[in-house]
Amino acid sequence: MSKFKSGFVSVIGQPNVGKSTLMNSLVGEKIAIISNKPQTTRNKIQAILTDETSQIIFIDTPGIHAPKSKLGEYMVKSAESSMRDVDMILYLVNPVEKISPADEGILKKLANTRSPIILVINKIDTVDKEKILRIIDIYKQRIDFFDFVPVSALNGDNTGELLKVIREKLPEGPQYFPADMITDQPERQLVAELVREKALYFLQDEVPHGIAVEVMSMKKRPDKDMFDLEVTIYCEKDSHKGMIIGKNGDMLKKIGQAARLDIERFLGSKMFLQLWVKVKKDWRDSSFLLNSFGYK
Repeated sequence: MSKFKSGFVSVIGQPNVGKSTLMNSLVGEKIAIISNKPQTTRNKIQAILTDETSQIIFIDTPGIHAPKSKLGEYMVKSAESSMRDVDMILYLVNPVEKISPADEGILKKLANTRSPIILVINKIDTVDKEKILRIIDIYKQRIDFFDFVPVSALNGDNTGELLKVIREKLPEGPQYFPADMITDQPERQLVAELVREKALYFLQDEVPHGIAVEVMSMKKRPDKDMFDLEVTIYCEKDSHKGMIIGKNGDMLKKIGQAARLDIERFLGSKMFLQLWVKVKKDWRDSSFLLNSFGYK
């Protein structure tokens, strides 16, 4: 009988390359929020995939970029720290033949790691096979990769092959988490992230990156299977507050309705969600506020 395998697998890459989409696809559940806006992920998020022979703990990380605030510095440190002390790294890239300066920087950091690295070329549904082979040739000249796996995280193409390659290289180890556990994230953090995802989706480009979300209260009603949630959306400018609320509160209502549906699906209970909006000027450069919002 084969021994049980387990390990921690870090998913790294530039912002907006599809890391969260890939992790959600591999696990089969929506653990990390996704958006077409870069730098959506702010914290390291663990998603857990367990079967009879193995347990893979995926670590979704913020995109590695040139930071412009204390929040940005926190995000980059968070991503870079995930390259250390893991059993494997998935390095996700877009299907382009020229290595960008940002990817050059990531490759330099990867050259110093001892963990096996799989180059995952995402969005293969947008290019032909010959181009993928040329991209592999370019990257294999840079560092020693364990394997190369092209996928489409959005469509799920070839993700089964990626899981097969990961399990092949996983070390023997214990089951770190219960078999039915799919994330280590606290419920409050998941709720806050789902609200932030909807704000990212509905709001204009300049507003979302100045948003933080905090769950103020989460109480179960004693007489029924329902939770009362009070959530505050923080922004940096008074003008942004008006955009988040919208005319007659329409935008806030739209964000709340969409978030509530995802929260109910994830937690398996009915929710009464109240959203508030407050201005905290320059919170992204305040160590105190970053800490209070969970960016520690």
